[in-house]
Amino acid sequence: MTLAQLPGFIAGTWDIDAAHSDIGFTVRHMVVSKVKGRFDGVTGHLVTTDDPAQASVAVDIDLRTINTYNEHRDNHLRSADFFEVETYPEMTYRASGVRASGDGYVLDGELTLKGVTKVVPLHFELNGFGPDPYGGTRVGFSGTTEINRKDFGVNFEGVQNGIAVVGDKITVHIELEAVLRAGE
Repeated sequence: MTLAQLPGFIAGTWDIDAAHSDIGFTVRHMVVSKVKGRFDGVTGHLVTTDDPAQASVAVDIDLRTINTYNEHRDNHLRSADFFEVETYPEMTYRASGVRASGDGYVLDGELTLKGVTKVVPLHFELNGFGPDPYGGTRVGFSGTTEINRKDFGVNFEGVQNGIAVVGDKITVHIELEAVLRAGE
């Protein structure tokens, strides 16, 4: 099935609605639990086309807006131990071409973090297209991916009592809502 065969499909350029989107993550803490967080500063757009190979996405995430609901931890994550936001204030994801995978889709995009760019597949489902109460049109997506923080130079090696403070594997969860640009 092509994207154009989906119920309500609309080709066009869509701007991310940050107020109704969530870019979050989960990471193992002290081996025994997981800590969740999110980035409050997300901007970007996506392009849907009749040809999935021509679809694209461009997302910019302001790393200074990290929010784990703990100010001390957030400040540590902004430091040179982790994101080094004074030098690298932004993380980006750029992808083109969508491919079907099971019941969903995959984008094989490039994630850039701390000056390192790696191909990171993003598995997602298209939640649908529909009108909003303001006369616009919206689209929604849910997605997940996993990265190893050390692949991007996030090499903090905190150990307490012989136990790693933070895991290497980061699971990223995405709930994205976007609005069709006027005139499209």
